[in-house]
Amino acid sequence: MALVLHAGKTNKNGYKSLIAAEYSGVKVELVPEFEMGVSNKTPEFLKMNPIGKVPVLETPEGPIFESNAIARYVTRLKADNPLCGSSPIDRARIEQWIDFSSLEIGANIAFWYLPRIGRAVYIAPAEEAAISALKRALGALNTHLASNTFLVGHSVTLADITMTCTLSIGYTILMPKSFTSEFPHLERYFWTMVNQPNFKKVMGDVKQTDATPPVVKKPAQQKEAAAKPKKDEPKKKEPKREPAKPKPEPADDEEEAPKPKPKNPLDLLPPSKMVLDDWKRLYSNTKSNFREVAIKGFWDMYDPEGYSLWFCNYKYNEENTVTFVTMNKVGGFLQRMDLARKYAFGKMLVTGDNPPYRVQGLWLFRGPEIPQFVMDECYDMELYDWKKVDISDEAQKERVNQMIEDAEPFEGETLVDAKCFK
Repeated sequence: MALVLHAGKTNKNGYKSLIAAEYSGVKVELVPEFEMGVSNKTPEFLKMNPIGKVPVLETPEGPIFESNAIARYVTRLKADNPLCGSSPIDRARIEQWIDFSSLEIGANIAFWYLPRIGRAVYIAPAEEAAISALKRALGALNTHLASNTFLVGHSVTLADITMTCTLSIGYTILMPKSFTSEFPHLERYFWTMVNQPNFKKVMGDVKQTDATPPVVKKPAQQKEAAAKPKKDEPKKKEPKREPAKPKPEPADDEEEAPKPKPKNPLDLLPPSKMVLDDWKRLYSNTKSNFREVAIKGFWDMYDPEGYSLWFCNYKYNEENTVTFVTMNKVGGFLQRMDLARKYAFGKMLVTGDNPPYRVQGLWLFRGPEIPQFVMDECYDMELYDWKKVDISDEAQKERVNQMIEDAEPFEGETLVDAKCFK
């Protein structure tokens, strides 16, 4: 009996075993005319998997369900299959990434996607948590891929197959380019993998979605919402008996009016003579005589009552032993600071002649203190020690100048990298 896979032709979890079969020289046939929601509800299918999930692999020894288990089975049919790894540590790492793809990436893609299409209740804070967890996982994967072509070793393994199939769900239905471009090494990896001949034979041409799908209310929720006013009608009749009380309605309106987004507290500060965009423009456009033009211009504009300057120093510099990992760490911090772009300017420097490298920075914030919403929402902030600049101290003022202009050497050390937030 041949191996028969019960799944639709476009089932991305089914792709895992089909791609593994291509690499392993194992023949796996798809059930013809499989229809999701119909074929997987038949008594015959439910005997193979009582909860009706796909894919299911029919083998001479009996059925197997769960896509990762099926892919492992197909791969192990070939003796000494390189897809399985050649050493105990490689095999463990392959299993590690298979689990990671399911638990950290696949699960959070589902938590984000299913409520948007009405297959689960949509709760905005829950979606934010899912997106945050997904970004954290993709960031970790991106860091690993910065120095690795494949997840384990120097060739395709089952880890790459399962990871790519899981990622393809996100790429094709949920994560547009504006989302994935934050992870350049992951981008390179994904598009390299889906264009491998054995992947392409199964998956065809993979096209990234142009946009995240909008939230769709479940029909049941819409009916309930429409029905609610009818239930409340008896209660609405009571106020009509008291015509002498017209004031509550305007009061209610006044309470509901501020529903549009509350203003950022920084927008409520007294006007400042310093216009942040003017400084950013001067910084970007100054190509020569930087000290005489940009630095002098900065201090001419600077308003110590409307803005504050801060030095930051990474608390765990002893960890910074690899340059590209250190620079990726700084890049991730700047990306997560995007929420403060309207209110801040920053310079981040990586310095050192040898590892460990030092990460330190200079930040200009609107207001006399670091904005509370930045401290609350950007978790990187707690990874740094923060010290307010005393502009009456000429040494500190000169340090500000050197950080703005990327002075090299900086404080006696080689300037490995400098990044600007503007």
